[in-house]
Amino acid sequence: MTKGSCLCGTVRFTYDGAFDLMTHCHCAMCRKAHAAPYATYAMGARAPFQWDAGEEAIVARESSPGFVRSFCRDCGSVLPNTHLGERVAIPAGLFDDDPGIRPSAHIYASARAPWFAITDALPLYDYYPGATGPAVERAPAALSTDGALRGTCLCGAVRYVVRGEFKAAYHCHCSRCRKARAAAHTTNGFAGVDDFAFEAGAELVNVYRLPGARYFGQAFCVCCGSGLPRVDRDRGAVVTPFGGFDDPPERSVDAHIFVASMAPWDVITDTLPRLEGPP
Repeated sequence: MTKGSCLCGTVRFTYDGAFDLMTHCHCAMCRKAHAAPYATYAMGARAPFQWDAGEEAIVARESSPGFVRSFCRDCGSVLPNTHLGERVAIPAGLFDDDPGIRPSAHIYASARAPWFAITDALPLYDYYPGATGPAVERAPAALSTDGALRGTCLCGAVRYVVRGEFKAAYHCHCSRCRKARAAAHTTNGFAGVDDFAFEAGAELVNVYRLPGARYFGQAFCVCCGSGLPRVDRDRGAVVTPFGGFDDPPERSVDAHIFVASMAPWDVITDTLPRLEGPP
């Protein structure tokens, strides 16, 4: 039996069965939805899955024709996809327990973020195993010509820009980031407050403050749930998820942080520094 929950704990679920597939998805829509380098999903039969609490907090939205994504209205965590007929797909970052399965492939690998390198030995597929066509993608945004980095949420209602250099950038494996992004980890760049601006949709940004956390919070679009930059004026920084950018950040990532908290199904295979806790 495997249990899971969103970041705030409002939505909880149980999977009382064995999963038969786990993959890393690199399609641009998953990157936008999760605000992460890629999304990792465990799949299995629908029957062993059940919601334990919080169904009233689930927001479901059709992100492309016939494909529904869901998120928690309170904290923004991407939630299990129960709209697949006899199958269910669960974002692995939500698990509270070891699901007993490990990733077997990267899918839509040709669509991976240009700033993220795949360094493990798992098979690479341009499609979903058994699919007959490519992933459904939004029309790509026009790249900036002024040297700025622009990004959007999945539905496009929120748009933002970063001008200037990032002070730091990390792959974060802490349990809070895993829950918030419903992914293996997130990749955040830290920009100066004066280097960041919302160009549209600022009124659609909700920030969930995790009780008891000194700094941690989750900014997300109330329409589609995508993770968004969070302005942290106390630290004079904007925590900006690289997964939301349309312009590829040219800056490299400094390190993996909080690796002592990484998921049991995750593995690090690159040569970046690894810090057990914070930088």
